[in-house]
Amino acid sequence: MENDRSQLGQVDPRRARFPCCIVWTPIPFITWLVPFIGHIGICREDGVILDFAGPNFISVDNFAFGTVARYIQVNCDECYKLLEPEGDATWDGALRKGTQEFQNRNYNLFTCNCHSFVVNNLNRLFYSGHDKWNVVSLAAVMFLQGRWVSTASVVKTFLPFAVVVSIGTFLGGMTFLIGLVAFAAVMTGWFLVGTYCIKGLIEL
Repeated sequence: MENDRSQLGQVDPRRARFPCCIVWTPIPFITWLVPFIGHIGICREDGVILDFAGPNFISVDNFAFGTVARYIQVNCDECYKLLEPEGDATWDGALRKGTQEFQNRNYNLFTCNCHSFVVNNLNRLFYSGHDKWNVVSLAAVMFLQGRWVSTASVVKTFLPFAVVVSIGTFLGGMTFLIGLVAFAAVMTGWFLVGTYCIKGLIEL
């Protein structure tokens, strides 16, 4: 079968090759304030990264915001659209359809972003036996289960946050910390409300 994991190449961070993976990297300024928010993409069977990087634009093999910091290699055996009896569905075929769709989408950080693109593909693949993936569940899975590429990736993600918090607390004290928590709450709350309360606000 084309989706047999034994036929996939090895993950190779030095060449930016992550076969059948979901990949994540921090976004300057935003991740420095809220370290669980970042840029996300999905990879073809040959490991090339695809990510929704701007209006009507799917970046190919040029991951926006830098090198991959975390990844999850998807178990293709759980992509039930690939297990149909006729066997004409493929991982790359699903990604091609998702790419074609998002090449006609406007990018918006709050309503249609990189997470929307990856979620669209996971739902198209019926990953884990359902098509109910959303931007919140995807972000949670990456934050809780994502594998770090290296120790340097951990430092790259959390050191700026630690520096900002230290300087901000030194200069602004409790006022800064309250503002930081409020910013994180607003960002998180927006996507929670848009996903679970106002259907259709977050495009998938």
